[in-house]
Amino acid sequence: MSTLTTAAAAGPDGLPLPGPDPAGTGAAAVSPRRERLREAFRWGALRIVALAVLLAAWQAVVSAELWPRVLVPSPGDVWRQFVLASTVHDGVRGYGGHLLIEHLGVSLGRIGTGSAYAVLAGVPLGLLIGTVRPLAVVLEPAVTFLRTLPPLAYLSLLVIWFGIDEAPKIWLLVIAALPPIAAATAAAVRTVPGQLVEAARALGSGPTALLLSVRLPSALPEILTGVRIAVGVAYTSVVAAETINGVPGIGGMIRDAQRYNQTALVIAGILAIGLSGIVLDALLRLVERIAVPWRGRA
Repeated sequence: MSTLTTAAAAGPDGLPLPGPDPAGTGAAAVSPRRERLREAFRWGALRIVALAVLLAAWQAVVSAELWPRVLVPSPGDVWRQFVLASTVHDGVRGYGGHLLIEHLGVSLGRIGTGSAYAVLAGVPLGLLIGTVRPLAVVLEPAVTFLRTLPPLAYLSLLVIWFGIDEAPKIWLLVIAALPPIAAATAAAVRTVPGQLVEAARALGSGPTALLLSVRLPSALPEILTGVRIAVGVAYTSVVAAETINGVPGIGGMIRDAQRYNQTALVIAGILAIGLSGIVLDALLRLVERIAVPWRGRA
């Protein structure tokens, strides 16, 4: 019986035939890897089509001359400014003596420094708020107060205190990024399953061991989400941070271009910020997948 079944399942050349299609579609089973590639291709094609439609609509608006060209430049004008800002032309190096990638690199360095300090201060602050009730009563309103302040509201004060060099820029990014991290950490610590805490206590864990070995690892996925949000907040604040002596810096470049009505260069700078933000968020997602591989699994 087994021999007959094997023979029936083989083709004329002796190779096995495709397995049965449980869905009844008549198609052979597709490997998960190939299905993921197909899905990625479909989503990628959809993004390309959406981008093409957006560019066509943009060009149509410019061609219709609904607004002056100085207010709404064409995609070609923006691309031309992007190339000029990224290259050395007629003896001029980019914009303000720095290439676009250099402006962007300086801003990313400021964002990285400010976000790193915010993590170093925000995670311990969130742990204290989430675990020590008396401190939460005092500190949580302060974190909420900082979270509601727009960056420009305290930039002038930071300039008075620290001058116009790097210090006020970094402090502004720290103050902007710290509240999301502290709030996410506090909320994550409070939602740690009670069974884990009780089991650790039954095994003799003290307060410090309980915090470091149970509460912190359990809250790590939500903390990393808070870090991603904080980096995004710092990125949105970089233009405000670089309004004072911000060149080199992508925000300072945009502010200078705005003063001289160089709309195409302003849009090019905005696009550079957005695209680099997508890449940065993808890197943070990768770090999150590596640091907390159990996230989303039962």
